[in-house]
Amino acid sequence: MTHPSRSGGQILVDALKIHGVDTAFGVPGESYLDVLDALHESSIRFVINRQEGGAAFMADAYGKMTGKPGICFVTRGPGATNASIGVHTAYQDSTPMILFIGQVGSDFTDREAFQEVDYRRMFGQMAKWVAQIDRADRIPEYIARAFQVATSGRQGPVVLALPEDMLVSQAAVADTRRYQPVQASPSQEQMNELRTLLAAAQRPLLLLGGSGWTPEACAHILRFAEANALPVACAFRFQDLVDNEHPHYVGDVGIGINPKLAARVRDADLLIAIGPRLGEMTTSGYSIIASPVPKQKLVHIHASTEELGTVFQAHLMIASGMPQAARMLAALAPVDSSAWRGSVEEAKAALRAWQGKPAIFQDGSAPLDLWQVVQDIGALAPHDTVITNGAGNYATWAHRFHRYGGMRTQLAPTSGAMGYSVPAGVAAKIVDPSRTVITFAGDGEYMMNGQELATAVQYNAGVVIIVFNNGMFGTIRMHQEREYPGRVSGTALHNPDFAALAQAYGGQGEVVDRTADFAPALQRALAFTRERNLPAVIELRYDGELITPGATLAAIRASAAAAKAREA
Repeated sequence: MTHPSRSGGQILVDALKIHGVDTAFGVPGESYLDVLDALHESSIRFVINRQEGGAAFMADAYGKMTGKPGICFVTRGPGATNASIGVHTAYQDSTPMILFIGQVGSDFTDREAFQEVDYRRMFGQMAKWVAQIDRADRIPEYIARAFQVATSGRQGPVVLALPEDMLVSQAAVADTRRYQPVQASPSQEQMNELRTLLAAAQRPLLLLGGSGWTPEACAHILRFAEANALPVACAFRFQDLVDNEHPHYVGDVGIGINPKLAARVRDADLLIAIGPRLGEMTTSGYSIIASPVPKQKLVHIHASTEELGTVFQAHLMIASGMPQAARMLAALAPVDSSAWRGSVEEAKAALRAWQGKPAIFQDGSAPLDLWQVVQDIGALAPHDTVITNGAGNYATWAHRFHRYGGMRTQLAPTSGAMGYSVPAGVAAKIVDPSRTVITFAGDGEYMMNGQELATAVQYNAGVVIIVFNNGMFGTIRMHQEREYPGRVSGTALHNPDFAALAQAYGGQGEVVDRTADFAPALQRALAFTRERNLPAVIELRYDGELITPGATLAAIRASAAAAKAREA
C-alpha cells in the first residue's frame, strides 16, 4: 500500500521501524535534521553520544548483544571519519551494523563542498556494502537491502549516505516487508563426511568463533561436543560461546595462548572450526594452523563462501550459518570416542593450571594483585555479568583469568581497536539494564572514549568501569622494551584523577592501590550502580612493571638486552 506523500527522513524512520529497530546511536548533525525530526515522535530511542567513534562502537556492541544490526547516525565529513573506527571493528568482528551518514546536497556534489567525502571510496574496503540514496522514493528499497546484506552470510557493516536535499524531498512510496536473514545450511552428505572424519580421528578438537550464534545454537554445539567427548576451545575474543565452567571448555585460542593448548591445536589430527575466520590472532600468526594447507585435517564451517578456502585449504569446507550447522551436528549419531575420551579432562586440567596465580604475585610483594582482582570479580559479580574491554595488555587479566558465563558475556574487539571498552559497556547496560556490566579499560584506552561516561549518566546506564592505571601505553612499552631495551619513547602518560573525573560526570569514583581494598570497593560500586542506575569507576593504580601475567618489564628488558649482547 502506497503511503501519502512523506519526507525522505520520515520514510527512512518508518522503514527502520518496519525492520524492528528500537534503538539508534549517534551524534546530531545539520546534514540529517529531517531524520532527527522524524525520530521525535517515533518509538525508536535515539541515544545521543559525545563522539562518533563512541556512537559507532555502541552500535557494534548492540549488534553483538542482540544479533540485530546496530544503527548509527553521524554527520558528513568529520562525523563519518570519526565513526570509521567502529565500521572497521564491525567488519573484522563480523558484526551486523548500519551506519547512516548525512551527506552534502546533490546540487553540491563533486565540488569538494563543505565536509564532502565520497563514502563509496572511503568505506569500500571496510564494509559489506556502501551506497548513497539519491531518491526519496527508493529509501525503502535501500533500507531493506541494507538489513539483508548486514545480516546474511558473513554478517557485517553497511554504510548508507543520505544527501540533505533527498531527506527533505517528498515522495509517495510503499513500504517493504521486514527483512529475512539468509544463511546456508550443510548438506546431509557433508555432515556424513564430517562424522566419518571424526570417527577416524585420534586427537580431535572443536574450535568455535565468529558471529551469528544464538543461545540455541550454542546449546546444540555443546550437545554435539558432549556426545562425542570433544574438548572445546574458543577463538580470540569469542570466549563466551561456551560457559567457561563447562567441563568441555578448555580455553581460548588467541593472543597469549596457553602453550599447552597451542600444542593441542598443532597436534590435533582433526580440527573442526565452526564460525571463526581463522585470522592472524586466532592462529598465532598463522603458525599453529599453517597456511595454505594445514597439517591438521581441517573442517571449516563458515557463513561465507568467500571466506572458505581463501587462506586455508580445508579438508572439508561447509558454508553454513551457525544455527543451521549446530542443529545438524547435534542430531548426528555419536562416534566411538574411546581413543580421545581422556583428552577433555587433561585439557581442562591444563586450563585450570594456566589460570592459577602467576609467579609475579606469589611472594605477595606487589601491593595490588591483579590476579586477585579478577578472582574477586568472579566471586562478587553474577555469573552472567557482561565483561567489556578494548585493546591493551590490561585485557589479558580478563581474557586469561575470568571465567565467562556463556553467551553474551564478553564484548571485545577482535580488530584490536582501542577506545572500545567504555562505549561497549554503556551500550550493554542500555540494551539490557537488568544485567551487571563491568568494563575493563586501560588508562590510555579509557581516555580515547571516556567521554561516553556522560552518555551513561544521561541514560541511567549503571556500568562499573575498572581503569587499569599504570601510567603508560603498556602494550607498546612492552614491545619497545623487547626491541629497543631501555629506550623509552612516546609511551609514558600523565593521567587525570579518574575517580574524581567520574564524580564530576555524576557517577561514583574510587581509587584502589592495595589488594585488600578492591573487593570492598567493588561491592560499593555494584551497590551504587544497582541503586542509582549511574556509572561507577574504580581506578586501579599499580606498578607498570607488572606488564603481563608472565613477565615484568624488567625481565623483558633484561632478556632483550642479553639477546642483543649475544648478537654483538
